[in-house]
Amino acid sequence: MRHRNAHRKLSRNTSHRRAMLRNLVTDFLDHGRLMTTLPKAKEIRPLAEKMITLGKRDNLHARRQVQSYLLREAVAKKLFDTVAPKFAGRNGGYSRIIKLGNRKGDGADMAIIELLGSELEVKKAERAAAEEKKAPKKKEEKKEE
Repeated sequence: MRHRNAHRKLSRNTSHRRAMLRNLVTDFLDHGRLMTTLPKAKEIRPLAEKMITLGKRDNLHARRQVQSYLLREAVAKKLFDTVAPKFAGRNGGYSRIIKLGNRKGDGADMAIIELLGSELEVKKAERAAAEEKKAPKKKEEKKEE
């Protein structure tokens, strides 16, 4: 029976599991989205949301708690400066998990975990790139006239 066993072991010993989750949470907060297996995504979500909640608090103790968990100081700074203020009016639920299906090699369930609002940033970046490709063509046409 699994009574009172709250988290998944992910087929790793304690130190390996803790290091892996710290790496994943750090990368997730840095990039805003991450593609991983479904069980890992489900384990990352509460940890990342706790970091964002600490980022919203924005006091010295919260900063020290975040920096003790995240692996890179730059990510902690980004969390307090850009990520947390984006969710200032929201009480939890900062991320979503999108199921992708099975991985080709071993059949593992894959998922994307992303911060809410990050899809807008991705779309804006794609649109900007598309407009930049079109812009030089328009400039060349105007020069020829």
